[in-house]
Amino acid sequence: MPRNLDVALLRAFLTVVETGGVTHAAAALGISQAAVSQQIRRLEEALESRLFEREGRRLALAPAGERLLAQARRMVVQNDELLAAMHTPPFEGEVRLGVPYDIIASIVPPILRGFAKVQPRVRVSLVCEDSRVVRATLRSGGVDLALTTETECGRHGETLRTDRLVWVGAAGGDAHLKDPLPVSLGAPTCVFRPVAIEALGKARRDWRPVCEVSRLEPVYAVLEAGLAVAPLLRSSVPERFEILGREAKLPPLPEFRINLYAPPGLGPAAGDLAEHVRMAFSSRPRGLHNN
Repeated sequence: MPRNLDVALLRAFLTVVETGGVTHAAAALGISQAAVSQQIRRLEEALESRLFEREGRRLALAPAGERLLAQARRMVVQNDELLAAMHTPPFEGEVRLGVPYDIIASIVPPILRGFAKVQPRVRVSLVCEDSRVVRATLRSGGVDLALTTETECGRHGETLRTDRLVWVGAAGGDAHLKDPLPVSLGAPTCVFRPVAIEALGKARRDWRPVCEVSRLEPVYAVLEAGLAVAPLLRSSVPERFEILGREAKLPPLPEFRINLYAPPGLGPAAGDLAEHVRMAFSSRPRGLHNN
């Protein structure tokens, strides 16, 4: 007979991975620690595999858990998309979404793909600028809702995730050893720029600008050539680059918030897209970069 997996068990598994343990997973899911532990045991029994190993006080994925991770993510996302499609009435019209350069490639595509499946008659127009410009465009009515990367969260905003700003360079590169330090910075409106400059100033590290644009294609080109380092959000770093750790002797950078701004009075199509954005973040565990 065919055997079926309970999606709730997969969601519990993913939440433990994302939060790093049963205690935080229980709080995130709104159930008891015992219930989370029981769900993990049921999943291990169904798969006949041990999914976690204990390393000191923390849980780490066992080999079987590593194999399950990507498939579990897909199944939970498909489950959520199916439920959304069946419970969401069809809309027509256009939604204008503002997104900063630094997260558009790493976060936005699966959100728009899922939304297009559920609402094929809604056109989504993207406005891509630095977060400050996106916020200003939202206030002036140029976009209906916006994603931003900021150190704080403003009025009508909600924080979907926090992420560390990190120094990035070419894999095996030596740009971080040069003096003055060659840095690829965003345009004057880039929110990462003043933070990186302040950190370098406090560390009394001499630096020089190499690329001062916010679009990521030139930034990636400079990094790939090994000509500079750049500050990027950890979750957005392409695998071909290297996150520079403490051994690089670069000053630490702060955490940023990924915020959603969905002002009151949104139309039904824009409101549904906002829900898709929230759902995408709630069902997407924080990925760890290979480095």
